Amino acid sequence: MGEFWVFGYGSLMWRPGFVHEEHRLARVHGYRRALCVRSYVHRGTRACPGLVLGLDRGGSCLGVAFKVAEPLRDEVLAYLRERELVTNVYHERVVPVRFADGEAVNAVVYVVDRSHPQYAGSLGVEEAAEIVLGATGEAGPNRDYLINTARHLGQLGIRDAWLEGVAAEVLRRR
Repeated sequence: MGEFWVFGYGSLMWRPGFVHEEHRLARVHGYRRALCVRSYVHRGTRACPGLVLGLDRGGSCLGVAFKVAEPLRDEVLAYLRERELVTNVYHERVVPVRFADGEAVNAVVYVVDRSHPQYAGSLGVEEAAEIVLGATGEAGPNRDYLINTARHLGQLGIRDAWLEGVAAEVLRRR
């Protein structure tokens, strides 16, 4: 069946939740990281949704690809589907990702469904910060998700000016 890779662009980078053999920085083309999903479960509620990341169309996204041992494929896919598809706001896709050395592999990714009611579209920094500050879900405060993701991106040397701006605004208002 070949190698099995999973591409993380948000919390999967710092909390994958599954056993993997290796992880490497990788880029996916045709999609960009965006704080564009209203979270009704993990980082918010239906009454007070939070915001989480999605892969939205356009541009490219630098993230982390995780190589999973073949015998764990089904177990990891089941875990990811339970985690990522809880409200079906994402589509599971297999897309090529490219490493810095030029090697390309196919990886499972979760792409936002723009027709889903939870799709938030493009938000301004202040509006996004306001939503993040007011939301808490089953996995904890939305601000923790945002700050952890922004810090982890920084530790990996990945710049995301818009996300960094939202994180700075959240920290300023706290």
